Amino acid sequence: MKVIMIGATAIAVATAETLIARRHDVVIVEASKERIDALKDDLDCGFILGNGTKPAILRETNPSKDDLLLCLTNNDQTNILASLVGRSLGFERIVTKIEDPEFEHICRELGLSDIIIPDRNTAQTLVDMATGQLAEDFATFFKGDVRLFSFVLREGDPRQPADLDLPDQTRAIMVYRGEEVILPDAETKLQKGDEIVLVTMSNKLDALKERWHGTDRQGSGHND
Repeated sequence: MKVIMIGATAIAVATAETLIARRHDVVIVEASKERIDALKDDLDCGFILGNGTKPAILRETNPSKDDLLLCLTNNDQTNILASLVGRSLGFERIVTKIEDPEFEHICRELGLSDIIIPDRNTAQTLVDMATGQLAEDFATFFKGDVRLFSFVLREGDPRQPADLDLPDQTRAIMVYRGEEVILPDAETKLQKGDEIVLVTMSNKLDALKERWHGTDRQGSGHND
């Protein structure tokens, strides 16, 4: 697997070290020559000097749909823009790091569903450890081809879970409404701006992304 990282931040370097040890190809795009010079003797990976939000720079990584793009700079807007540029160049697997939770909803609206918020993730892990709750990686509980998918409900979308017309082997399991968490049932009334979390199978993801994350959506999930 080839992994492209935007920003040679501490989290990027730590991630790169682990990936390299596991024999994955890593390329880091970094705007600071001094930062690259400080790292190039210690990290056995490729470096590209430049701004990762620029299509011409990101195109130098020779992106393919099978590559993973990690946008890990210390600037939320830069990470969001780099993610959008990466998607336009053919990356299908993109992770966007943000520090300010207020940007999370915007990322969802833009179809950036793989988001990490380091402070929140760390806090939750510490709470789980302190209270003796589940400490293992949540993803390990999804066996085989089971996956999670989320999208934000827009104007004109159905207002009941049963009317979402989801693919087979796909169910709505959670609704985020601001700070409220709703476990949907037949009586649940959905609202514009709700984030719907689905459990599905990996072979359904492309169809779900096309329908709910399409950039040409004008309010109705049935228009894709």
